[in-house]
Amino acid sequence: MKSIWALAAVTLIALVALATAQDKTGDGVKSFYEMKTSYLDGKPADLGAFKGKVVLVVNVASKCGFTPQYEGLEKLQKDMAGKPFSVLGFPSNDFGGQEPGTPEEIATFCERTYHVTFPMFSKVVTKATPEQSPIYKFLGASGNLPQWNFSKYVVDKQGHIVAFFPSKIKPDAPELQAAIEKALQQ
Repeated sequence: MKSIWALAAVTLIALVALATAQDKTGDGVKSFYEMKTSYLDGKPADLGAFKGKVVLVVNVASKCGFTPQYEGLEKLQKDMAGKPFSVLGFPSNDFGGQEPGTPEEIATFCERTYHVTFPMFSKVVTKATPEQSPIYKFLGASGNLPQWNFSKYVVDKQGHIVAFFPSKIKPDAPELQAAIEKALQQ
């Protein structure tokens, strides 16, 4: 009889853990694709438009030592054309004040310097503060928040975070490419 109760207790704990894992943000969001935000130009953006795709979410900055990664991100976007994939850029001024520009300045810099064609969204706060973006609250529930600009999250077709890479991992790094490919196959 004790083993039945022990099994029931373990099952209950597992079910509670599963329910908690499905809503780590505490505000009902279970998928990246359930959220809404705005594009860099201020127009509303429903991240549900990317459901069914694998996305690489990156906190970007124009005046950072990692800024040249824009080139690799754009190359990745072009190389993956025709596949259900997109890079998504979220400017952030959290680290060293390295994204001080207005939305217009950021857009002009990205277009002229790196010919960015992937979607860019409004500037966000990535750090766990009262001003933190709901996007990064959701992403941070994975246990990883950016420690600097150009941190990367691989989000699968259902909107779940499947991998995180810090700033130093470049867009062409084999481990990042492998994580994207694995997510595409699922």
